Amino acid sequence: MRRVDVSVTMPDLPNVDPALFDRPTLDHLAGREPSRHAPRFLLLYGSLRERSYSRLVTEEAGRLLEAMGGEVRIFNPMGLPLPDSAPDDHPKVRELRELAQWAEGMVWCSPERHGSMTGIMKTQIDWIPLNVGAVRPTQGKTLAVMQVSGGSQSFNAVNQLRVLGRWMRMLTIPNQSSVAKAFLEFDEAGRMKPSSYYERVVDVMEELFKFTLLTRDAAPYLVDRYSERRESAEQLSKRVNERSV
Repeated sequence: MRRVDVSVTMPDLPNVDPALFDRPTLDHLAGREPSRHAPRFLLLYGSLRERSYSRLVTEEAGRLLEAMGGEVRIFNPMGLPLPDSAPDDHPKVRELRELAQWAEGMVWCSPERHGSMTGIMKTQIDWIPLNVGAVRPTQGKTLAVMQVSGGSQSFNAVNQLRVLGRWMRMLTIPNQSSVAKAFLEFDEAGRMKPSSYYERVVDVMEELFKFTLLTRDAAPYLVDRYSERRESAEQLSKRVNERSV
């Protein structure tokens, strides 16, 4: 990746290392050959009920993404242990982490319970590590957030999911979905009825798909940071100096 030419006169930035400073350009974003495989999406939902409305909305979202040409995996949280209560090689933990590595975009959909996301939703996110070796399994990947409510429309859960998405260094799309009185929005077969709520889910999945196409190849550059480059350079210098002693 090209950095600032050290021969170029830098502004008065005494705390910046010119060799590690980057001047973003469109060339950096357009320099990669675009991927040709179908965009890969991991969908998570936050309820274990037999008739789980967060799962039903998630399944509708999955159908839409597949119709748009995506490859979809929906994780079933049944049997996933609480964080820190089982080893990392637990089968459900391993399955979730492998899917997080595989995905290029995600959908998180939680019921709102007591004014927040459910513990089941948070448990899934907590099992996705910030680091796997030198790789961050969520960094730079796209995210869409949705919620269902038993009462009037609310945005508490999606707002919390946005905070978590930022913490996981994900590119959370602007649009979102909140389905109020979800028990009225599905037929006996579990399919979502025509409504403005359904159309919003279509909007959100369409936006997620577009953002994923736009950013998946540029994600390594988009999330490349000066502070991390400097830290890596310092660590490399330290290792070299130790070997020379």
